[in-house]
Amino acid sequence: MTVAVEKPEPAQQVADTSPELKNPRRKVTRPMMVGAILVVWLVLFAVLRGKQTLTLAAADLTGLHRWFNDLNDSVGANRNSNPLFLYFFNEIRLVIDNLVTFVQDLISQPSGDRPLPQIGWLGVVGIAGFVSWAVGNWRVALLAMAGFAFFGLQGLWQESMDTLALTLSAVLVALLFAIPLGVWAGLSDRFNRIITPFLDFMQTMPTFVYLAPLTLIFLIGPASAVIATVIYAAPPAIRITAHGIRSVPETTVEAADSMGSTRWQSLLKVLLPMAKRTVVMGVNQTIMAALAMVTIAALIDAPGLGKTVMQALQTLDVGTAFNAGLAIVIMAIVLDRVTTASSTRTEQARNSTGRFLTWRRPLLGAGAVGVVVLIYLSHTYLWAAQFPGDGSTGTHITNAANSVTTWVQDNLSGVTNAFRNALTNGLLNPFQSLLTDSPWWLVGAALVGIGVVVGGWRSGVTTAICVGLLVGTGVWSDAMTTLASTVVATVIVMLFGIAFGVWMGRSAMVDRLLRPTLDAAQVMPPFVYLVPFLALFGATRFTAIVAAVVYAVPVAIKITADGVRAVPETTVEAATAAGCNTWQIITKVQLPMARSALTLATNQGLIYVLSMVVVGGLVGAGALGYDVVAGFSQGELYGKGLAAGLAIVLLGVMFDRITQAAARRTSA
Repeated sequence: MTVAVEKPEPAQQVADTSPELKNPRRKVTRPMMVGAILVVWLVLFAVLRGKQTLTLAAADLTGLHRWFNDLNDSVGANRNSNPLFLYFFNEIRLVIDNLVTFVQDLISQPSGDRPLPQIGWLGVVGIAGFVSWAVGNWRVALLAMAGFAFFGLQGLWQESMDTLALTLSAVLVALLFAIPLGVWAGLSDRFNRIITPFLDFMQTMPTFVYLAPLTLIFLIGPASAVIATVIYAAPPAIRITAHGIRSVPETTVEAADSMGSTRWQSLLKVLLPMAKRTVVMGVNQTIMAALAMVTIAALIDAPGLGKTVMQALQTLDVGTAFNAGLAIVIMAIVLDRVTTASSTRTEQARNSTGRFLTWRRPLLGAGAVGVVVLIYLSHTYLWAAQFPGDGSTGTHITNAANSVTTWVQDNLSGVTNAFRNALTNGLLNPFQSLLTDSPWWLVGAALVGIGVVVGGWRSGVTTAICVGLLVGTGVWSDAMTTLASTVVATVIVMLFGIAFGVWMGRSAMVDRLLRPTLDAAQVMPPFVYLVPFLALFGATRFTAIVAAVVYAVPVAIKITADGVRAVPETTVEAATAAGCNTWQIITKVQLPMARSALTLATNQGLIYVLSMVVVGGLVGAGALGYDVVAGFSQGELYGKGLAAGLAIVLLGVMFDRITQAAARRTSA
């Protein structure tokens, strides 16, 4: 029997006999270069530990901090004489104050000579139910009415209405600017290019950093809270509105133009109606961002549920914090469900029968009459104006939360403390020591080197600028402590994000089960995440890290799942046909092909974690978060708090630029 031997091609012969390929040179990869930087850093750290660390005691101030204090004093002394304040900033503050006061007089605060607001609890519940029904459906209306009634049962009616008043005021002002700007960005490529960097910057900054500079201009109080909320909440509406306008098919616009429509008619009759659902989702995101910011604005004396949570956290009163946090969650769920239902109502109405549409208008008219009656009753009669009862439900919730906290601390403290100490001593403390005990220039050089390797030379230049400015803030050591907590939390976030994201991306059933929970978790404001972990781990920086992980994990999981799902089925089938097992398909095919999604997940995880770690300054996290909080409460530390806010911005910009550049390089 003759065996045919395939004659190798000439190129193959060359390849087989090439001495260059028999001893190939290993390509230097980016992970290898990052590893080399870390090794050099560790070696120099062992030699130079404790030198030139730029440590600053809690009560010490730098020249920059004193200059900020002097600036604050100067602004306060000249607020009513400087033309810029007299005719611009003070007028803005007056308009916002009047708006907030008007809404509060309607639903939350005593109005004029009345000991109660103009519309009592029965009227507010009726309005909430009617509006939810009008823009959504009857199920959402029942949810809204039950949620608002529960605020009263908790004994938190006025606090809830104060939070709602600030949220509505901020959303109204935000949308007044955001929708037109979003339409403009959707219609003009040039304007979209101009505004995008500003939106990126505004969404990169953690919520904390908006507060300090605004109090310098607008003082502490509801006006600063609303203005900070507007700045934080407007970018989602601008982005999503622009996306909705740009998503309208070109053929539809061309058809309208060919029929003689003017640009204004095309906008009103074609673009906005077809982008309605997307615009409403932008409104939804603005409302959620506003609610999150309004609760944090309690730090600058904004009234409402956030103030109750903050005071309870500062006194370690877990039960009261849990009760108020539950009210915040319920309000977030109600507002989210209402706006989400309104975005789908048009499509549902289009698919409904004509008989239903015929009856809907008379029913809405009858409902409107009923709401007017409820408003009249709540304005006239005490029983309909002041919520009945003594808030015993809230008392029971508070007592139950305190009992659970006590039981956990008595019975699970060994487990929780062991877990906390293992992670703190095994990972957090060594990494924090590496950052805070290394010479500042060594840390800066390492960060710049990593920025160049991971994101390119532009990223390295940005990192170098941020490092230089961080040194200038005078809070370098605190910034490195915050950096350590942020990096450790982000690593944990990505471990969970990859594990559950791959699971969701590979299984449609798992995706259907987990995604609603993840969506609900993203609705909750960051404040409420601190409460349960305060009960478990006490007031420590570890509490802030765990809360940050839980806060950031949903977005990392969803982005990773979408990236894994985007890998072509044909590629997975080819790997399966080649004999790859499940583990090999995940590690050799799906994750490598989803690298850009993983990098984006890391980017978003870092930003979310940084935001939450800083908020953790309220529960013992220290570092930059504590500096900001202390700056609000102690006048002599205002300058240091303002510098800490600037340092948070610099960390956020540095993280964002490096990870965004890395995402672009992996997708190229």
